[in-house]
Amino acid sequence: MKVAKWGNSLAIRLPASLVAELNISEGDDIEIVARGEEKRLEVSPDERRKEALERMRKLRFKLPPGYKFDREEANARGPYKPADQAKRGAAAD
Repeated sequence: MKVAKWGNSLAIRLPASLVAELNISEGDDIEIVARGEEKRLEVSPDERRKEALERMRKLRFKLPPGYKFDREEANARGPYKPADQAKRGAAAD
């Protein structure tokens, strides 16, 4: 394999046989790290995006029946302040 210039980076073109062996395709997120004294490259799926999406899904909660978002009312309240920060702000007044 040859190393080529790609913008400000360097790139290598993977042979089809290696792509098939790694079971990767265009658009996949992968992580490549150098391991050991020989600096052998280790390729693995990059799961950070998937893990972040799973964490965000866990934050979902159900809204009360009939809930309707009111932009004007939300803007009148001002910026969001976490509960503990709001308490400290009220105590400082």
